[in-house]
Amino acid sequence: MKQAKQIFRDALFLTAAALLMRTVGVWFQIAISNRAGAEAMGLFSLMSGVYGFALTIATSGIHLGVTRMVTETVSRGRANRVPGLLRRAVFFSLFFGCLAAILLVCSAGAVSRFWIKDDRVLVSLRLFAVTLPLLSLSSVFGGYFTAVRRSAKSAVGQVCEQGLRIGFCMYLLAFFAGNETERILVALVLGGALAEILSFLLELVLYLLDRRKHFPRRKGISAAAEGRELVRITLPVAFTTYARSGLITLEHILIPEGLRNSGATHTAALAAYGSIQGMALPIILYPAAIIISFSGLLIPALAECRVRNSRVRIRYMISRVWHFSLLFSIGVAGILVCFSGELGTALYPGTDTARYLRILAPLIPIMYVDTATDAMLKGLGEQFRSMIINIADAGLSVLLVWILVPRFGIVGYLVTIYISELFNTILSVHRLLIVSKTTPKIFKWVYLPLFSVIGASLAAKGVLSLLPNAGSGKFAVFLHLLLAAGFYLLFVTLFGSVGKEERAWIRTLFRKSDSDHRAVKETADDIAAPGTPPATSLKAD
Repeated sequence: MKQAKQIFRDALFLTAAALLMRTVGVWFQIAISNRAGAEAMGLFSLMSGVYGFALTIATSGIHLGVTRMVTETVSRGRANRVPGLLRRAVFFSLFFGCLAAILLVCSAGAVSRFWIKDDRVLVSLRLFAVTLPLLSLSSVFGGYFTAVRRSAKSAVGQVCEQGLRIGFCMYLLAFFAGNETERILVALVLGGALAEILSFLLELVLYLLDRRKHFPRRKGISAAAEGRELVRITLPVAFTTYARSGLITLEHILIPEGLRNSGATHTAALAAYGSIQGMALPIILYPAAIIISFSGLLIPALAECRVRNSRVRIRYMISRVWHFSLLFSIGVAGILVCFSGELGTALYPGTDTARYLRILAPLIPIMYVDTATDAMLKGLGEQFRSMIINIADAGLSVLLVWILVPRFGIVGYLVTIYISELFNTILSVHRLLIVSKTTPKIFKWVYLPLFSVIGASLAAKGVLSLLPNAGSGKFAVFLHLLLAAGFYLLFVTLFGSVGKEERAWIRTLFRKSDSDHRAVKETADDIAAPGTPPATSLKAD
């Protein structure tokens, strides 16, 4: 429970920071979408896809490598080797960060002319390259803070970066961009670059101070073995990530081209693509900040359990994470389906966002569970298998986009999203079941939350129908969502999806209680090996 409390406290802080950034980010996305228009957002999304591939080369799996190796080095009692390991990680990240920047600058002309087929993105693509070495180094800092359970320091830099980005971008959009699409894109990229430079300097100071305090440099201590292990972990992840990111970039370049081949004009194709990528998906992924915060902290926790061969604890953690991921994501999906019309109209009036929200919201449980499952696979040393699954998923997406989008237009793209997400999640979950030998409780984890969210949505709609003056606009929509969420929490408790043991476990995160610990321990024993005597308990393990 000590480890669970530490993860919970860190995750609460990270979730609060992430939700703050997501909230401000969605507001910012709405503001620039209304300011720039759907066509500019479509071009920006295409540029971001190319930039994402360059960023993949720059980071090259170093965040995961540092997280795993620092955690395992400390767990084995070799904390004196951490400074040497981190020095090797910094050299690794600088090499790949500079390589990615050079490649992006040199290829920007060909990418804008032959791939995106719009010269207005050329300057912006070259500006993107400025921050790649800095973001590569930031991955080292982030991996270190995650491993030593001080992710709050990394979150401080992210919050500052988001605030600076919004300030710089809004200023440049107001006083520099005008109404030209090319200048709007330059303003967005330049504002982000300035923010990332300043936030990097802050993260660098926090990293140096923390490392000097907890891992002072000791002469004569070599970390050559840890450095080789870092490369062994990082390079396979890097190469597989290159393949996946390249396929994703190709997919996103093919989408507007396929839409044009289906009969849409260039502007209409970019607008439809921008409505999904720049408007609907940010709302779909907004609540995922909670899952992402917890998932990132699971990697060092599971890596530590793996080093200690704590199979009981591993199965308990996986069961708990899957249960609450499904509980949360099913609630989010049901409420978004119910209020998609009100939400889309309030945030993006005059667009097709509400329709896309209604179509994509049922995918939320699949997407969120896949995020958590990928993190747990990485924590258990299955990062290569996880990336192979992701590569296969990306290849399938490219094939489906190439076949379906020119024939069926935007409907073909939506079908592609569904098929690829299902494919990835099924394979990832199947692999984690094999590795951990965890037994899922489908009725409690899936059906009870599903019945609960249906009841909550109907109850919320019923109450609102009795209040004709409930109002409209963003604040009224927020109250509607809050009411539905309240009903959902009530129903999952009444139906038993959040039962006595789950409530006891939550209480132990806030206070120490012998009876609560006993309830949690008994369930952990049952998860580990149903029907076995309590000798295989968490404490014994």
